[in-house]
Amino acid sequence: MRFLARLFLNGLAIIVAAWFVPGLHVATPLAALAAGGFLGLVNALVRPLLILITLPLTLLTLGLFIFVVNSVCLELTAFLVPGFSVDNFTSAFLGALIVSAVSWLLSGLFIGPSERPVGR
Repeated sequence: MRFLARLFLNGLAIIVAAWFVPGLHVATPLAALAAGGFLGLVNALVRPLLILITLPLTLLTLGLFIFVVNSVCLELTAFLVPGFSVDNFTSAFLGALIVSAVSWLLSGLFIGPSERPVGR
């Protein structure tokens, strides 16, 4: 159930980002849900590898290069999902910022804290 909630919230975050960023385009709500699912997969599978590869650059920029990694993940998602597109890197950068912020906010409001015991 938690997975479906995160999928829906990621899709909603992508819709919000597409509304604010002119270079993000979502054809249908179903495409937004698919993009939310694929973005979750890309973040789980590809993002750790990208972070590892770009670790020296991330350390040199004091962690700011993570925003570029998030943008690449959003562009990869747009490449994989029909009905979701990104025009340029600037749109991907701004879209990734908005998707991250909205997803974090909605997850905190609707899903709540993780089920880990306190103190561990």
